[in-house]
Amino acid sequence: MTAEPTHTGPLDELNRIKELAREGPDPRATERQHAKGKLTARERIDCLLDKGSFTEVEPLRRHRATGFGLEAKRPHTDGVVTGWGTVEGRTVFVFAHDFRIFGGALGEAHAEKIHKIMDMAIAAGAPLVSLNDGAGARIQEGVSALAGYGGIFRRNTRASGVIPQISVMLGPCAGGAAYSPALTDFVFAVRDISQMFITGPDVVQAVTGEEISQNGLGGADVHGTTSGVVHFVHDDEETCLGEVRYLLSLLPANNRELPPAVPGVDPADRLCEALTRIVPADPGRSYDVRAVIEELVDDGEYMEVHAAWAPNLVCALARLDGQTVGIVANQPAATAGVLDITASEKGARFVQFCDAFNIPIVTLVDVPGFLPGVRQEHEGIIRRGAKLLYAYCNATVPRVSVVLRKAYGGAYIVMDSRSIGADIALAWPGNEIAVMGAEGAANVVFRREIAAAEDPGATRRRKIEEYKRELVHPFYAAERGLVDDVIDPRETRTVLIRSLAMLRRKESDLPRRKHGNPPQ
Repeated sequence: MTAEPTHTGPLDELNRIKELAREGPDPRATERQHAKGKLTARERIDCLLDKGSFTEVEPLRRHRATGFGLEAKRPHTDGVVTGWGTVEGRTVFVFAHDFRIFGGALGEAHAEKIHKIMDMAIAAGAPLVSLNDGAGARIQEGVSALAGYGGIFRRNTRASGVIPQISVMLGPCAGGAAYSPALTDFVFAVRDISQMFITGPDVVQAVTGEEISQNGLGGADVHGTTSGVVHFVHDDEETCLGEVRYLLSLLPANNRELPPAVPGVDPADRLCEALTRIVPADPGRSYDVRAVIEELVDDGEYMEVHAAWAPNLVCALARLDGQTVGIVANQPAATAGVLDITASEKGARFVQFCDAFNIPIVTLVDVPGFLPGVRQEHEGIIRRGAKLLYAYCNATVPRVSVVLRKAYGGAYIVMDSRSIGADIALAWPGNEIAVMGAEGAANVVFRREIAAAEDPGATRRRKIEEYKRELVHPFYAAERGLVDDVIDPRETRTVLIRSLAMLRRKESDLPRRKHGNPPQ
């Protein structure tokens, strides 16, 4: 009697091949990766996703390229691990460059795997996280590799405002490859191991004569403080990936959903007694607006975006009564909280993101105006400042603004004033909403009278007080309906929560159009 055929042989072969794909073709490559203080692609995925939730896509994919010895090197995965899993039980798609294989360089098959997982994320309506650690295009495959990047860029753009896209820089990212992270919503980077640049140090030196290291040219801190390319900078991979998980917990899966809510433990009617001490009554004195944010939000927890870039404007994600909100706040502790080129661009991008993903916006206003200066004017403060104005005017999510202390000139209008569409506009007692400060206004309005007076100093002081009484007193804007109420600072949290609850089902449609044309 003959034995029935079994699948033991093919199954053994499948398991062997899959194990080889997981381990990589060269154990020494794993050792080299660890020696650099870096995790492997699969170790990173394990840190990002819930334990045991990862489902891999195309683990057995191999390239078909020939020439330059490629036909003899055909490792499974082709240098990128793709698939999906969960973060706190919610579906997330991911691709991770495997630097152990071809230095993570992108070839045709490698790109097609990424294209597929991006298409799957868009179709499923779930966030996409890229773990970047690659040496750019695979030179041996020529233009086919470059075309692969084009497909990624096109999908990044198609997914923009549809699903959250997060890039995590965990190694080099040079040349055209750097444009994909720049097209995504948020970029994370790790000090000492992350570098991003269009042209590397060698090319820079050859063309311009400037000598600079890779980290000096495009390291995490450079992009986190100077260029603004990177939103979050961390010291190690584990902490970085943990923060990616936290960010995902604050975001909706796609633009058709509301952000996830959590049960509120922090009482909605909690009085914020410290607010009366944090913000000085004197409009010229500095304070840290982040202390205000801590007092207002649930459990004092918030996630600041671009913390080291354009610090005169604070942008953060937090929760109020368990609901995700975006917070935009002037920062008096940095250049008095003025709006300038970088702060305007930072705020505009954050407001646009919140609006795209149904995140209500709370604006905390304490702004003396736009930063004056030749450099600001010549570098385009008009068009670049208009980006923030455009973003607010275009936003249809619930919007609540609070004037904490002062709001002068055009900067008051731009910081989500009632006139540009804030749903609820509030102010604290002692607020100064005016064209400019009383001192400056008196110098302009009463210039001749002051100059002709026997005692110009006394006349100037008297005119300043007169201007304050007439136009800068705390209730002037409320009397004219430009703010909805002047509130007790201690009750700000409660009023914000009630206002946002009322606005939760807000509906607001823009005119039909293909897309707007925001200032660039």
